[in-house]
Amino acid sequence: MIENITRVGSLSSTRSLADITESSSTMRGAMPSGETAGVSFASVLGNMTTDTMNSLKAAEMKSFEGIQGKADTREVVDAVLQAQQSLNTAIALRDKVVNAYLEISKMSI
Repeated sequence: MIENITRVGSLSSTRSLADITESSSTMRGAMPSGETAGVSFASVLGNMTTDTMNSLKAAEMKSFEGIQGKADTREVVDAVLQAQQSLNTAIALRDKVVNAYLEISKMSI
């Protein structure tokens, strides 16, 4: 989740969006010839929400294991902090998307 966001955020004049799509397609495996490789905004958001939900579920399971005495306190704290960081990232990105939408809706046509 964070990898896709940092790649988009680190664009400069020497790098383009094509560099990001090429690097992400090499991570996922090569596309068959004739198909265009690319990352859509919807897929990035979908992957982010899926990763965040999985992180929250893992933290919840680790918390239950900690209550039952099956997990160490450090493992529980690490899982909860990772889930908190994922959730904070998702909330920050949601706020940016909403602010961008509001700015676009204020534009005169």
